[in-house]
Amino acid sequence: MEVWPAHRFEGDGAAIPPSIAELDYAPSLRTVGTCEAALIAVAQADAHAAGSRGALSQFMVRCESIASARIDGIRADEGQYAQALAGIGEDDSARRVVATASAVAHLLDRVDARGAFAVGDLQSAHVVLMGTEAGPRSADDPISHTQTSTRSPSDAPYVPPRPDRVPALLDDLVAFLNRDDVPVIVQTAIAHAQFASIRPFADGNGRIGRALLVASLRRRGVSSHAVVPVAGGLEARQEEYAESLVAYRDGDPSPIIVLVANCARVAAIESRITAARVKELPDAWRAAVKPRRGSAAAALVAAFAEHPAMGAAELERYGGAGRARAYEAVERLVSAGVIREVTGRKRGRVWAATDLLAEGEDLGRRIRAGMGGGRREPASAPPA
Repeated sequence: MEVWPAHRFEGDGAAIPPSIAELDYAPSLRTVGTCEAALIAVAQADAHAAGSRGALSQFMVRCESIASARIDGIRADEGQYAQALAGIGEDDSARRVVATASAVAHLLDRVDARGAFAVGDLQSAHVVLMGTEAGPRSADDPISHTQTSTRSPSDAPYVPPRPDRVPALLDDLVAFLNRDDVPVIVQTAIAHAQFASIRPFADGNGRIGRALLVASLRRRGVSSHAVVPVAGGLEARQEEYAESLVAYRDGDPSPIIVLVANCARVAAIESRITAARVKELPDAWRAAVKPRRGSAAAALVAAFAEHPAMGAAELERYGGAGRARAYEAVERLVSAGVIREVTGRKRGRVWAATDLLAEGEDLGRRIRAGMGGGRREPASAPPA
């Protein structure tokens, strides 16, 4: 079908999104071309990431989650974020960014294990994200009217579906997500927009909805190894993002499909550059530190590639040595410029892999620039 059903509304203004499990959408040829370009870029990024899914995947999940949290107004500086990664620190925003990454990883793990989505996956990912802070929306939820965006005066308040409609809508959404006869980017974008309309939870819907983007690409097999930080592109186009969700509710999925396709393409291209750099970091660190094989310093070089921020307990555990030897190894890594202490305290200290955190920030900047949202620093071409 070329026309997608618009949302209907209750007498009190609450939305009634359409059932989409069995719907088909035929995009224009131009949109098809945009989607194909995105798929090619994602497939190339995935092929380049083959064989390094562990540490690299965790890194990309963190990049995706930082951008997704920023869209929701959740920001943390490097030091606060590093402390939260190490499980130390009291900054609420930093902890929420880390929780976002945990929720994305959880959803990816569930999809990997089953090869399909289940409503329980969304619910358990939300528990990981929010803990006991929030749950399903109820009829008494004070957040009943949600502004689509504060950036455009043309935006209208949106009232999500009544809570009693949510279970059937989620079942319908999951059935759509588990189809294999829908073009990948079309499916991914429409499912995200539908979830945004359902708003099943009292809080955290935006971050769970964006986690669906990368998890949907994973389920369809186009990103079996890579995690493409699509949210990085959405962060650069927040007004367009909000407007595309309005268009979806009005019966036009094309804007969100094109936007997600462009975000995926740019993020995939830039991710290949970052993947190459991240793969090279451990060797560069070893060259700088020159640790003996089997030493605590050698063990910590390897550990920081997977755990970019660690406190004293983690240093001792991953260094495989007592406190004194672990701190000697830490001093070697600090002197070589591999890590730095980020708290400035004498107690509860945290050391972070400077180059790894910086590469994450650089990837975000390059994606925003590629989407027209900032200056792109010169970089080498993506690896062939």
